[in-house]
Amino acid sequence: MKQDDRAPFDQALRRAREAAFGPDEYAEQESFMRAGEIRTLADQAGIAAGVSVLDLCCGVAGPGRLTTRERGCGYLGIDQSASAIDIARDRARDLACRFVVAQVPPLPPGTFDVVLLLETMLAFRDKATLLRGISEALTAGGRFAFTLEEGQPLTGPERDRMPDADTVWLTPAAEMRTLLERAGLGVRWQADWSRAHRRVAEALIDAFAADATAITARIGRRALDELLASHRLWSEWLATGRVRKIAFVTEKR
Repeated sequence: MKQDDRAPFDQALRRAREAAFGPDEYAEQESFMRAGEIRTLADQAGIAAGVSVLDLCCGVAGPGRLTTRERGCGYLGIDQSASAIDIARDRARDLACRFVVAQVPPLPPGTFDVVLLLETMLAFRDKATLLRGISEALTAGGRFAFTLEEGQPLTGPERDRMPDADTVWLTPAAEMRTLLERAGLGVRWQADWSRAHRRVAEALIDAFAADATAITARIGRRALDELLASHRLWSEWLATGRVRKIAFVTEKR
């Protein structure tokens, strides 16, 4: 299976994700965020009709499509996975969504009222460069809304336990605030979603295990085992406070 072939994973995990989130909270998200949290973040960031939104690392853009459908905003989603963008385009249909396949950073030309980065801040080791680019992409008074996996960097043994550890770069809250300040982004709202995301992680573990036969048939046993291992680690770390999940909305000065 090609590394960029997102379709088998999307198809294999859909039923389990629907079961874990429930119909009112599932929006084709590929993360621990519930639909209600996506709406809360959109509220806090002031996303509404006429607002331009740039969604970084959008994947298949479930949250982006939900937000565009309900808010009537302008929307540009960016992801390095061509197959994920293909899925996003197909499902956007008549929504006012545009999509681009690109590596981030750099960010695309132009300015936006809101930049989103949902559940993927941890994938960026060099967060300072990313935040400078985001600040430059925002209009004056523009908002950057994101979620942060907050904590000290993983130890060697922890990295050995985590599948795809090269995409897991935790950041302490104090360090993140310093980086935001240096980029000209002031925090105007934040919330701790650790308990809620731990519950989601546990629900996903149960749902993936219950649907293991069908999932394995599409993506293979190794991929499922790695998925379960990573979710169990997130559940453990969120339970013990090793990691906190914090939502932020910042404003460009």
